[in-house]
Amino acid sequence: MPRVLSLRLSPDGSRLVSVVQALAPDGRSYGTSIWAVPVEPGGEAYRLTRSAKGETGAEFTADGDVLFVSRRPDPTAEDEPEDGAAALWLLPAAGGEARKVAGRPGGVTGVRSGGGTVVFGADVLDGDAATEGDRRRTRKEGGVSAILHEGYPVRFWDQDLGPGRTRLFAARLPGLAEPRDLTPDPGGALLEASFAVTPDGGEVVTTWRVALPAGRSRSELVAVSTSTGERRVLVAGDDTDFTGPVAVSPDGRHVAFVRESHGTEERAPEFSLLIAVLATGEVVARADDLIPAGLAWAADSSAVFAAGDHHGRRPIFRVRLQGEAERLTAGDDSYQELSASPDGRYLYALRSSLGRPPAPVRVTLDGGEVAELASPAPALEIPGTLTEVTAVADDGAEIRGWLALPAGASEHDPAPLLLWIHGGPIASWSDWMWRWNPWIMAEHGYAVLMPDPCMSTGYGQEMIQRGWGDWGPRTHADLMAITDACVARPDVDAGRTAVMGGSFGGYMANWVAGHTGRFKAVVTHASLWNLDQFAGTTDWSMYWQREFGEPGSERYHRLSPHNSLSEITSPMLVIHGDKDYRVPIGEALRLWWDLRRSSVESKFLYFPDENHWILKPGNIVAWYETVLAFLAQHVLGEEWKRPESLG
Repeated sequence: MPRVLSLRLSPDGSRLVSVVQALAPDGRSYGTSIWAVPVEPGGEAYRLTRSAKGETGAEFTADGDVLFVSRRPDPTAEDEPEDGAAALWLLPAAGGEARKVAGRPGGVTGVRSGGGTVVFGADVLDGDAATEGDRRRTRKEGGVSAILHEGYPVRFWDQDLGPGRTRLFAARLPGLAEPRDLTPDPGGALLEASFAVTPDGGEVVTTWRVALPAGRSRSELVAVSTSTGERRVLVAGDDTDFTGPVAVSPDGRHVAFVRESHGTEERAPEFSLLIAVLATGEVVARADDLIPAGLAWAADSSAVFAAGDHHGRRPIFRVRLQGEAERLTAGDDSYQELSASPDGRYLYALRSSLGRPPAPVRVTLDGGEVAELASPAPALEIPGTLTEVTAVADDGAEIRGWLALPAGASEHDPAPLLLWIHGGPIASWSDWMWRWNPWIMAEHGYAVLMPDPCMSTGYGQEMIQRGWGDWGPRTHADLMAITDACVARPDVDAGRTAVMGGSFGGYMANWVAGHTGRFKAVVTHASLWNLDQFAGTTDWSMYWQREFGEPGSERYHRLSPHNSLSEITSPMLVIHGDKDYRVPIGEALRLWWDLRRSSVESKFLYFPDENHWILKPGNIVAWYETVLAFLAQHVLGEEWKRPESLG
C-alpha cells in the first residue's frame, strides 16, 4: 500500500501537498513522490513529481512554490555523477518543471522557509565549506573511509557519524544564490536538530546540543540570524533538553517547543509543551505531560495546536497563551502533521489509528468536526475488529490496551493470542504501524494484545514513574495482569499464547521468557539482553546511565534478563539487524550463544543490512514469513516449514 508520510498547507490555504512512499516497480525498494491533496472534501489527489530517485521534505515558500529534496539528476548540469548528493529543488506554483536551486557536496538534509528566506541543513566536513568538494574528492580518490572522533556520540540509530557534521545554510528567494553558512563550526550541535524560520525570515530557531564533560550533553533552544549568523540562546537549563518539534507563531512573537528533564536513578524524565517569547525566551505558557507529535499555530497566534498521546489515542489539543490544554478532537483517532488555515476556520492533519492508516482530514476548529479529504492512498478494510481492554495491576493501577481480534473469533472458535510489547520504553500503542502490523497477524487467525504498561505515554507522569528503574518486575506484572484479563475472554484461547516485542519490547520478551513458562513461543526483536554490555555499546549511553547509574551497579545486575537464562523454557526466535546502533548486534550475538549453550530451542533471523527496523521490502516479507512459521510450529502445533523467502 502507498504510505502517506506528510501534509503541508500553502500559506494562502489553497493547496495541500503530501509526500507519499510506494513500492518501486522492481519490488525491491520504496520510492517517494509529492502529491497534491484537495483542501475541500471531494475531488481527487494527484501526483506532482516523478523521478527514479524520489522526492522528500516538501515545504511551501511564502509565494506558494514547493521546495523539496531529491537526488534526481539536474538536466542543466554537465557530467553530473549518477550517485549525486541530495539537492534542494523548487516546483513553481504557476506550473512547469522543477528546477534545482541549491546543493552541497555532502547533500541537503532538510528545508524550512519563512518570508523570503529559505534555510536548509547540509552535511559538511569540518573546515572551510568553500573547499569541501575538493576535500571530499581527495578522501574518495585516496580510498580513505576512516573517521577520527574527538567527542561523543560516534553513531546514531543507523548512521555512522562523521566525517561531516550538519550545518545550517540560508538563502533568499527567488534564486537562492550563494547560501550563507549560518553555523560554520557547530560540532555536533545540530545532530537531530529541529528548526523553524520566523515569518519575516530574519531568524531560524533551532535546537542546539551542547557537549558536557564525561560524554554528557544537553539541548538548548537558540535563534540564529539568517543575515549575520549571530546566535543567541533562547532557553537553556541544567539537566534539561529543549527539543522539537519547534514552531514559530505567525506574528513572530512566540515559539512553541518541548521541554524534557533529564532522568535520574530516582526520577523519570518529565515532559512539557512550552511557549516562550521569541525576543526574550520568557516562558508564558506550558502544558505538562504533553509530548507533541506535531505542532501548528492558530492563524491569529493566540494558541498552538498539539497532537499528543492520551489513553491509547493521539488527539489534538489547543494550548492557549493563557490557559490549560483543551482537547479539540474526540474519538479513538491519532493525528499528526498539523497545519492551520489562514482564515482561522480549519486545521489540516493526517488522521490514523491502530485500525486505519494515515490519511488527510480537515478539522473544524469551532466544534472539532472531522471531514475526510481525498487521499493518495486507498482505504483499507482491516480483517477483524479493534477492542479496548483493561485490567487492574497488583498495585491497583489500571492497565489498558488494544486487542485486535481476527474475523470469526468466538466462543466456539477462540483465537490464539499474541502479546505484543511496545518499545520505548516511554511510548504507547496509539497509531497505525507499517513495521509491526497486527492485522497481518489477525489475517492469519491470531488475536493481538497491544497493552500500555508502566512507562507508557498518555497517562500522566505517575505512569512513567511506576516503572522507572524497575523495568522488568513492574512491567512484567502489568503485562501479566492484562494478559490474564484477555485469556479469560471466551473468544481467546488461553492454551495457545505467544509473546513478541522489539527494542524495549524485546527486552521485556527476554524478561518474560526468564520469568514465566506460560507462553508457547517468544519472539524477541532488536532486544536488550545484557544490560551492562548494552549500556556501554549503544549509541546513546549517557541517556541510559542516568537511569541505571554507573556501569556495574546493582541496578544493571538486578534488571538484566541474561541473569535468568537458566529459567528459559519457551522456544525463542531472535531477530536483529547488524546496522542497529541503538541496540547493537552484540546483544543478539550474546543472546543467541547463551540460548545455544543452554540447549533452549531457538532460531536466529539475522539481517546483515538492516538496522533497528527492517525496512527493505524483501526483508519485510522474510520477517513476517519467519515469524508466522515459528508461531505456527509452536503455537498452532504445525510442522516447521522453512519460509520460501529464505530460499
